[in-house]
Amino acid sequence: MPTQATRDLVEEFVVETLVDCGAERDLINLSATFENLEIDSLDMVDLGQSANKEFQIRLRPKDFDGVKTVGEAVDVICATAGLQ
Repeated sequence: MPTQATRDLVEEFVVETLVDCGAERDLINLSATFENLEIDSLDMVDLGQSANKEFQIRLRPKDFDGVKTVGEAVDVICATAGLQ
């Protein structure tokens, strides 16, 4: 059953997914860059696919083009899910 998306749930989901990809939880905040977290493009694809399943949305890898920070990724997912 899909999770009803809220901004807080999306933020929590992104943090948990990044930890699963190997990022250190203590370093993750909205202004943290994926480069500093050692998150690569394959991890970003995993994040998008996981968000698609979790929130029943349609993110494509290119939706993350130019996304450099955790906050920007949260914004992309929220926008795709129709959240303000």
